[in-house]
Amino acid sequence: MSKINHRFHEYVKLLRFVKPFRGILWIAAGCMAVSTLFEGISIGMIMPVCDRIFTNKQIIIPGKLPAFISHAVASLNAIPAAKLLEYVIFFMLVLFLIKEIVFYYQNYFMNMLGQSVVRDVRNRLYAKFQDLSMDFYASKRVGELISRITNDVGLITQALSSSLTDMVYQSMRAVFFAVVAFFLAFKISWQLSIFAFIIFPAIMVPVTSIGRRVKKFTKVTQERAADLNSHLAETISGAYIVKAFCREEYEIERFRKINQEYYKFTMKSVKRTIVLPPLIEYVGVAGVAIILWMVGKEVINGNLSFGVFAVFLASLLSLMAPIKKLSNVYTSNLQALVASQRIYSVLDEEPKVKDSPKAVELKTFDGGVALENVWFAYEGKEYVLRDITLSVKRGELVALVGHSGAGKSTLVSLIPRLYDPSLGLVKIDGRDIKEYTVHSLREKIAIVSQEMVLFNATVRDNIAYGKPGASDEEVIAAAKKAHAWEFVERLPEGLNTLIGDRGSKLSGGERQRLSIARAILKDSPILILDEATSNLDAKSEQLIKEALNILLKGKTAFIIAHRLSTIQQATRIVAMEKGKIVEVGTHAELLALGGLYKKLHALQFNA
Repeated sequence: MSKINHRFHEYVKLLRFVKPFRGILWIAAGCMAVSTLFEGISIGMIMPVCDRIFTNKQIIIPGKLPAFISHAVASLNAIPAAKLLEYVIFFMLVLFLIKEIVFYYQNYFMNMLGQSVVRDVRNRLYAKFQDLSMDFYASKRVGELISRITNDVGLITQALSSSLTDMVYQSMRAVFFAVVAFFLAFKISWQLSIFAFIIFPAIMVPVTSIGRRVKKFTKVTQERAADLNSHLAETISGAYIVKAFCREEYEIERFRKINQEYYKFTMKSVKRTIVLPPLIEYVGVAGVAIILWMVGKEVINGNLSFGVFAVFLASLLSLMAPIKKLSNVYTSNLQALVASQRIYSVLDEEPKVKDSPKAVELKTFDGGVALENVWFAYEGKEYVLRDITLSVKRGELVALVGHSGAGKSTLVSLIPRLYDPSLGLVKIDGRDIKEYTVHSLREKIAIVSQEMVLFNATVRDNIAYGKPGASDEEVIAAAKKAHAWEFVERLPEGLNTLIGDRGSKLSGGERQRLSIARAILKDSPILILDEATSNLDAKSEQLIKEALNILLKGKTAFIIAHRLSTIQQATRIVAMEKGKIVEVGTHAELLALGGLYKKLHALQFNA
């Protein structure tokens, strides 16, 4: 019982996606009801056709009937056969025309419902991706997240369009034909009605048993689909490295193995899904055969008219189709439930970095930035920052140096609240940055990262990313300060040139200069430059240093640099090792100290 309740709760959560579009669902359900009613009427026409028109016999229904049915049967028996044939043909043409029109709109509205849900869920998922903190992305693969918004949403599309259509429509048909069949069965023989009540519910026993296995394999299949997406994302974005290291065959073999696992579990799920329709049909046909044997004798003995028998048989056979469809719906819904769980695992995720209820806007930056006894560890790992205390006044240029893995990038990522410290405080203007809204805090900070993240958009869009309403004059001025205009104006369409995925149509140095131009245009009071000159040649580096000197006036800046020649004029240099600050001072002071900074300097300049 608890499993049934749990599954019911899961299905209710799946149907929550439909809630904003329930008006469309009600219209479609109305069309289904009309379509089902007309189908029942068309089957009911078998009786007068068989008894009055072709056999010229009176319609006989055993047992006592409600008054309106008795009156209808008497009226049919009174109409001449030739006239009744004309009525039936005309009525059939009109009936089926209306039925097909209603059927069209039923499918149209259900497809509208399914596509609307897909659009809405994808929008919600993508919005959630943007809302979640960096720690979420640190624990997830890109391909896995892409799989949530493509494969998983695709599965619930089927469940909330075609499967939901079948669930509502076929359920209506099944109930209607079951009522007709059981009513006639009860009128013919009470033993027959009891048999019918037993045989048809028994069909659902293998459905539920096989369905549990389908759900299990569906979950594994979707995980393998995520593995496929992840492998594709890694190897396509890293094609340069794959080719440079001659690892094409290795990656092809890896893909084949992952693809084979996906294929294997897909076929296990398919094998159990496709066995249901023939199994259900055979059990149903066996039941119909027994019922046919029981009722056929009544027709032969003259106790039952052929027309009533034909309606009864048509009702039983019509009942089989919706039962088969509903078995497919059951397995489809189980697959959708697994997808729904994976989607809700993202939608229900709470961002760890978010505004507190009493957060205020950071309107101006007048004081400085301070880190007080800060410790930080990525989830499930050791501390990468240990007892960091650092105070930076407005207008100071602070350089962070140290070996790779010393914690420099992690430290500066705490300032815009990409992460929150595990212990300690980060303050701006003397207040914990958690007291400010995240948006207003990040508006005061511009970042140039070593990853050079650019988008497949125009040069203008990439430079103006932090200031969307910027004019062309402002964009060009920023490009000139970053010494990017010299190559931008040579591009085929200038500012309107598309630069490709991650700026693939540009050189490394050109991409870096566009990133710097983006930070220059944003003109925030706090700057974070993470290896901002790492991909520039000597000439470009000198030009950028001049531009940064102008930009940095009156700004508070944190510069991470392995090339120590770029940070010798820093107000202070902070040397870090194993997550700790080990030295703080000017270039001359740290050289005189003879510690870590001097060793780094000697290694670089002696080389």
